[in-house]
Amino acid sequence: MQVQDEDKPYDDINITPMLDLAYVLLVIFIIMTTAAVQGIKVNLPKASSSVSLAKPQTKAITVSDTGQVFLDAFPVTMGELEQRLREQKALTPDFPVIVKGDSNVQYQKVVDVLDLLRRLELTQVGLVTGKQSS
Repeated sequence: MQVQDEDKPYDDINITPMLDLAYVLLVIFIIMTTAAVQGIKVNLPKASSSVSLAKPQTKAITVSDTGQVFLDAFPVTMGELEQRLREQKALTPDFPVIVKGDSNVQYQKVVDVLDLLRRLELTQVGLVTGKQSS
């Protein structure tokens, strides 16, 4: 039987508590970042089927029920929207854009946004709809 010396310091450090803390912090970070990603709540029109256009660098343009235009949840004017989309097109020529229009918004506001996208020659454009209730 071998007996340890009382004066001998420990050779290794137990890192299990540090790993437990790292995992807890990682979980908290993941939960907080997914909870922080929010958009503008709009009442989407219903369609019989909807296609997902979720791609990296997808720009979301939202038209709220009051007619306010948002680009990725930030309010913009039509001039600012055009400028930012031109900047993005200079970086990525063929980036996808999705348009979410509230079902109560004036149709002309959504047409103005679509006309702007046509003038900028953006071809990957999708309209977001809600699921039709049975």
